[in-house]
Amino acid sequence: MWAKTRRNLTQIRCKHMKILMSSINPLFADQVIGGSTKHLQKAAIYLGELGHEVTILSTQRPDSREPFRWHENVLIKPLMRFKQPFPQPYEIPAYQMAQNVQTVFDHLAEADRFYVHDGEWLFTHSHTYVPTTISLRDNVYPETMLGMFLFQGDVMVPISGYSERVIRATAGRFYPDLGGRLQTVPNALDWEKFRPKEPDLEIFDYIPIDPGQHTILLHPHRPEPSKGLLDTVKVVDRLVHYYGVSDVLTLVPNWFDADVSPDVKEYLERVRQQIHDRGLTTHFHFHKWLPQRLMPDYFNLGQVMLSLGHFVEAFGNTVYESLGCGTMSIAARIATHRDLVPDHLLDKVHHGDTNAAADIAYRIIKDKETTSSETMRYLHESYSVERQMKGYADAILKAVKRPAMRFQPSPVTAESQFVLSPWCYVWEENLYHDFDARHASLPSLVQLLENEPAGFTMRQAADQGVEQETLLEWYQRGYIVPRY
Repeated sequence: MWAKTRRNLTQIRCKHMKILMSSINPLFADQVIGGSTKHLQKAAIYLGELGHEVTILSTQRPDSREPFRWHENVLIKPLMRFKQPFPQPYEIPAYQMAQNVQTVFDHLAEADRFYVHDGEWLFTHSHTYVPTTISLRDNVYPETMLGMFLFQGDVMVPISGYSERVIRATAGRFYPDLGGRLQTVPNALDWEKFRPKEPDLEIFDYIPIDPGQHTILLHPHRPEPSKGLLDTVKVVDRLVHYYGVSDVLTLVPNWFDADVSPDVKEYLERVRQQIHDRGLTTHFHFHKWLPQRLMPDYFNLGQVMLSLGHFVEAFGNTVYESLGCGTMSIAARIATHRDLVPDHLLDKVHHGDTNAAADIAYRIIKDKETTSSETMRYLHESYSVERQMKGYADAILKAVKRPAMRFQPSPVTAESQFVLSPWCYVWEENLYHDFDARHASLPSLVQLLENEPAGFTMRQAADQGVEQETLLEWYQRGYIVPRY
């Protein structure tokens, strides 16, 4: 049975391929639960439109049990069993893990290509039978990070230059072959949909407000503390009580899974208490989760979109979707937001500086600013759907079976050369650490990095008054990494 799947599939003469995909997230016929799922859907439909037969294995839930199609050539089978809701999807009995493995291998027997979405399918023996591509959709969740370190496939797809740098500085330290298997495919957005327009009336079935009576702020994020809802509350507080913008109304979606997630319910209760204590109850509207088709209408309702959390984004779609609709975004200088769009084309603040964010928001509101033509042009040229879909098609269809990757650890020694970690940035005498979500005053490290921009050894650091113990502490805390 496995003879067919083990051969080098570059020798297949027919254009038609059977492509197996996996998603340990649940999938639905009529709603998209996040940016990651949206891009999976686009890629699958694109491959289906090319004439390939796509089957996606997803996680079963009470509201997603029966197979359904996104396209005549794209079949979703909710056959896998993982814990719902997140987190800890692998917190399941061993027999269910065995059933998941059996399900994947049963389908692999008929597949020409295997695509692992989010890198979260961790049984990497399945990477060895057909050319296998995985994409890493985030830099945070443990399943994705484990997928990166356990990877034994043929192509790994980061979705931004930032994520590629994180991969090279972590898993890449131990797998010298990994760099040759990376194919970065930046996210893209459908600019025909995400454009300035009058919102369709259907949006008001979900958000029953009169937009003419309000200055509308948008917070279109999941209810996780790292997504910055409390930062948004502080911005609204300053707009209302310092700048006197009395008609501010902030739109916040209710997470579709909130009722069955105790952690989400507890977090939202704390946020609502903050809103009440600050006298902002009339300035927030929590609304139903929106179907993906209405997101352009949602963005066109707003004057300002806020993305001020510390979640270490791999891309961060909403910032750019909002800009595409003409609604100005304010983003914290977190992870990929530092360089996806140049500073002069996107308003950015240091994480935690909610006063600066409020000042920018007031400027935008007062001056009735919308996305500049220069920003719009940059987005359209840099993040086109056509380029993204071609990138995924190439990464999946052109993948070839490669030898298993070599694991080659290298010790940290006195000769190791250290550089600033890609998840850190310097401003004045401070360093911000994405994964610590804090600013640190480290003038001696800042000076050392300035004096030795190409990297430094322990000996070079000692020559500039930095003791070995201090350097190793910076390394342990993740401010610097060895260059390999």
